[in-house]
Amino acid sequence: MSGAPSAERRTYGPGAERPAHGSGTDRNAYASGAEKSACGPGTDRSAYGSGAERSAHGPGTDRTPAPGDRHGPGAARPGGLARFLAPRGPREERCELCATPLPGEHHRHLVDTERRSLACACDPCAQVLERPGAAGGRFRTVPGRCLTDPAHGIDEGTWERLGIPVGVVFLFRNSALGRTVAFYPSPAGATESELDPETWQSVLSGSPLARLLEADVEALLLRKHEGRVECHLVPIDICYELVGRMRLHWQGFDGGAEAHAELAAFFAHVRERARDARQPRRSHA
Repeated sequence: MSGAPSAERRTYGPGAERPAHGSGTDRNAYASGAEKSACGPGTDRSAYGSGAERSAHGPGTDRTPAPGDRHGPGAARPGGLARFLAPRGPREERCELCATPLPGEHHRHLVDTERRSLACACDPCAQVLERPGAAGGRFRTVPGRCLTDPAHGIDEGTWERLGIPVGVVFLFRNSALGRTVAFYPSPAGATESELDPETWQSVLSGSPLARLLEADVEALLLRKHEGRVECHLVPIDICYELVGRMRLHWQGFDGGAEAHAELAAFFAHVRERARDARQPRRSHA
């Protein structure tokens, strides 16, 4: 990464820091007009326990402390503003369609194409919505495939024409807008690049991965580093995981050492996970 994002470009997701999946996933900037949404252990999205008052203890009320409640019978509970500072236990994640509890941080996601947001989902709901036309096409399951193209034609000169102030950008087809959009991570969240379509078309034509993208749910992820450009096809949700990590760890003008370390670790994981698009898929005996 190099340089701070331009003030002239639009940023999405300014406001409270709401990392998702524990390690900084940011889903509040899915696209223009995105819904803010958090996901992961420790995130409380309900009114109960985040400002709503519990009922008063009247005569005869059972005041046996719940598991994990450090206030025993007769103990003074925090009042006023102090109640907002009291520690809360992790909140159980649930499917946002059927409310089934989800297994920790690693679960499926859906794109809500009407609200332009990501939603957590259990495996059965995600599988149902993989069918074409399910739910009238409103919800689309984010696939898990990850491909790489070592032989792409996106060189450093092409990258320089993009004018991206950081070393990472991701592009995806927004079906509501009917066009490809491009975002890059910044301290303010996901920032949209407002380059003309011809410039982006020169990038998209540089790799066959662009033709494989599923609208709304997959992205072309590019990184310029040490004189070369990496090109990967990835699920859209990990792009916003990256946005959240950068927003959480960014310091100073160029991001700082911690953000650079997070970026390196993220792309190391992508390279480990990705399959070369030129290689046939392995069959399971």
